[in-house]
Amino acid sequence: MGHCQTQSMKKNIPQFTQKFRDPAISEDWIETRGMIANASRNEASQECDLSAANPPCVRLNLESLKSFEGVDCQFRAWGITLSNAIALDPSNHAFPPRSGQIVLMGAPKSGWFEIIFHRPARFFNVYVTSSQRAILCAYDNQGQVVDQDELRGPNLAHSDAQIPPNAQLQVSGTEIARVTLYAFDGQITLDDPSYGF
Repeated sequence: MGHCQTQSMKKNIPQFTQKFRDPAISEDWIETRGMIANASRNEASQECDLSAANPPCVRLNLESLKSFEGVDCQFRAWGITLSNAIALDPSNHAFPPRSGQIVLMGAPKSGWFEIIFHRPARFFNVYVTSSQRAILCAYDNQGQVVDQDELRGPNLAHSDAQIPPNAQLQVSGTEIARVTLYAFDGQITLDDPSYGF
């Protein structure tokens, strides 16, 4: 599972003309049906049997993270691993949280995240604030693009941006192995990530 790079992102992403959100995966549905996933720092934590619980949706509780904590395997028990993420209580008011106080920021390399699913996912939903245009891409096990969604421009708070902060991005498919979120030479935060298998 390689890191997101500008050249590979540009040539591997098909240009979709319009994004249609799955009406079955609405914000209300996620809020009411989602299982809340808390971070675990236990190295020996085993993956939850999500198939036995059969939750329609898992929503990461970022408030269970500490500010400035590097985030990678803390949600392994919930079927995912993150790359290039740090938890922050943002002091820069241009990047407000959508809920709570903690967001994830792309770091140490600015402007991108990768989330790897331990078994194929069918959707991923997130709220994004970015200083630049941003693309959320879903890939299958072969590295082929399954779906994408796009933030067409910056959406910082307290700016003249046409898009409000914490814009919703969502990808769906039947065999999502990983997703990447990339802001072209910009800073990006995400909040309230959720997904379903």
